[in-house]
Amino acid sequence: MAPVVPAEAFAGKLPAGKGGYSKKAYVTFLAGSGDYVKGVVGLAKGLRKVKSAYPLVVAALPDVPEEHRQLLRSQGCVIREIEPVYPPDSQTQFAMAYYVLNYSKLRIWNFEEYSKMVYLDADIQVYENVDHLFDNPDGYFYAVMDCFCEKTWSHSRQYSIGYCQQCPDKVTWPADMGSPPSLYFNAGMFVFEPSRLTCDSLLETVKVTPPTPFAEQDFLNFFFEKIYKPIPLTYNLVLAMLWRHPENVELEKVKVVHYCAAGSKPWRYTGKEANMDREDIKMLVAKWWDIYNDESLDFNPADEAPEAEASLSRAPVDLPLQETSVPLVTVPSAA
Repeated sequence: MAPVVPAEAFAGKLPAGKGGYSKKAYVTFLAGSGDYVKGVVGLAKGLRKVKSAYPLVVAALPDVPEEHRQLLRSQGCVIREIEPVYPPDSQTQFAMAYYVLNYSKLRIWNFEEYSKMVYLDADIQVYENVDHLFDNPDGYFYAVMDCFCEKTWSHSRQYSIGYCQQCPDKVTWPADMGSPPSLYFNAGMFVFEPSRLTCDSLLETVKVTPPTPFAEQDFLNFFFEKIYKPIPLTYNLVLAMLWRHPENVELEKVKVVHYCAAGSKPWRYTGKEANMDREDIKMLVAKWWDIYNDESLDFNPADEAPEAEASLSRAPVDLPLQETSVPLVTVPSAA
């Protein structure tokens, strides 16, 4: 039986900061000495290009080398060191071996100096200003629904019958299989409210929750199931959507692109992997490099507007939620 998440895990709010505004920020996660630091640099420059009013915080594990930290500071990033978080059994078979590291993302709920944050994986780029995400009503966890059509989902009941929440009418959920699965989000991008109480509950709950193939993504879906609100896929375009559900994608309207498909990391791109020779993929990779190589987007402290002024000057914007009729039940098991 899955652990029960206590209701008080979602209680407790940080009061507004000095000057009458609440501090907000984007946050990403970085581990090791590999090339994902290029993704973070690209993300920092992308947020500047779209004139975001908020900083980029990097939750860094201790193994991130100092030279990478200095590079990120030179790009205006705020470095916050975090300790690793491991699942109960780190030998569990994950869909990808490195997923075990991603449990450490749970530490970002401890960043209580911020009242609200938007989490973005390091392989994400922002192509339009999405600061209005911070103005969505408090008390909910916002993210984009995922797709179940890739082979990495072959362990799931959804994949076994060809069901996907991106097109629930194409293959309906059979009555003899019980209630339909929960709405399930991709954890590469989400909007959340830091809280030490929530962080403590996350860390305690993960200790007694058996690891599953999609690691912290499965866990977050379980933990935030009751307060999850879907938002449009324009806020987290997982590249597989381009060939799995092209009817759902209006590429010219996409604000956030998630380069998570095999072979799609711009800084490693060769075009040789499956689907990587598509013209839309080539265009998106070139678009990422245009930002990364643009020296005019390098951090300049003189150009940065005070966050307080930016926050106070913007009127709240309500973000439309994704329309869906799929009922909420439990997250798929790791059978």
